[in-house]
Amino acid sequence: MMHQLKESVAAAPAIAVHVLEPGARTRRGWLPCLIDDNVEFKTDRFESYCLAKWDPIVYDTFLIAAAVEFADRNQRRPALAWRRDFELHIPVHDPDRWQAADVVESLHEALDFLTGDRWQVTFYRRAELLTPPQQGQFTIPDGAAAVIPFSDGLDSRCVAGLMGRELGDRLIRVRLGSKIRDGKALSRQRHPFTSVPYRIRRDERPFAESSARSRGFKFAVLSGLAAYLSGASDIIVPESGQGALGPALVTVGQGYEDYRSHPLFCERMEAFLKALLQREVRFRFPRIWHTKAETLKEFVTECADGPAWSRTWSCWQQTRQVSVDEKKRQCGICAACMLRRMSVHAAGLEESDVTYVWQNLGASSFESGAAPSFPVQKITCAMREYSIAGALHMDHLAAIKDSPANALPIALTAFQLSRSLGEPEAGIRRKLDRLIGKHESEWRNSVHSLGPDSFVADWAIKGRS
Repeated sequence: MMHQLKESVAAAPAIAVHVLEPGARTRRGWLPCLIDDNVEFKTDRFESYCLAKWDPIVYDTFLIAAAVEFADRNQRRPALAWRRDFELHIPVHDPDRWQAADVVESLHEALDFLTGDRWQVTFYRRAELLTPPQQGQFTIPDGAAAVIPFSDGLDSRCVAGLMGRELGDRLIRVRLGSKIRDGKALSRQRHPFTSVPYRIRRDERPFAESSARSRGFKFAVLSGLAAYLSGASDIIVPESGQGALGPALVTVGQGYEDYRSHPLFCERMEAFLKALLQREVRFRFPRIWHTKAETLKEFVTECADGPAWSRTWSCWQQTRQVSVDEKKRQCGICAACMLRRMSVHAAGLEESDVTYVWQNLGASSFESGAAPSFPVQKITCAMREYSIAGALHMDHLAAIKDSPANALPIALTAFQLSRSLGEPEAGIRRKLDRLIGKHESEWRNSVHSLGPDSFVADWAIKGRS
């Protein structure tokens, strides 16, 4: 058995990435990651993180998040396994600070746990100190209490509204993504944290790997640095229970559990940020025991900007795959869209017919559910498989308590969450059971509303694909 384990470890794909300042030479056999080329910092976006005195640790932390994402997306996962081995060599302003044992150990622990890979990150001194960016006055209130990752997504919009009732201006929104709709306007108005301050690119070829588990590290770094710079003590994780816990409870094939918004990963990020920044920040999960539908309904009922939910975006698909009549739509069939549509139904709300490419989930066939003007050649086998996976993820989470084989994983999850969240295990188990039961009810009602002949019912209830 030990011999087999060693062979498995040795067979893991490996990649070594050398992050380089402009004009520097890479190590032989290492993949170069060039600053200002493979990692490009956007001046106005980066300046929105420079609120007061220039602190090089902010730039270096962003550079490490970018290097991790670059490496993650460059190395394809093996077909019949999951793990890969990474080695990164990164220039920083203060290598002694980065090589401190508690910083390195907590960084490796967070990355290994999040991605299911093995990471080895080392640091060396920059040849040239970075020129301090322009400092400016930003619209940020005194006494900031919490930051919240904020995107065009449904959960972030709803939870920001709900938490805003409690915290008012003391809640700081940290905008994620390079294309968020209000990013440019806020940058001109001198708001902080207007967008991700960097982007990564490969060359003419696309990146090799799409699982992108390292995105959790990227967004936790953005939120952690925003809390550090604004003086906030809390980071609000906006995901509802299905988004925070569901991907770790229900895995696909040989896939590793998805912990991107999970308390167990955030606990490790707390340790890393404390070791690096010498300041404690805490991740909070105000909606973890609620379904997405419950969060949406409360937002619509109790917040003045409730109608804003209909302008949010949940889909994972790229624009070129989901355009209808040259206008981008959400696909309507990925796991994120399935969860959104189920939640909208459970909240008693409706969306326009032109929201999704797959307008009619009640259609008798997958192909006939798409918008009539959607090009037939885009309805591929891969798109169909993607849709089946989305429906089955919802269904498997709904049925997770039905199988005795899941009793131990659910009990282990309750135990781990009780340790992480600091609450009695019995209480956590009651909350977890209630969440799963509520999801099951919402999913079954949603599928039944589509009618017995829908292609979704064929997949989820009748087991036909």
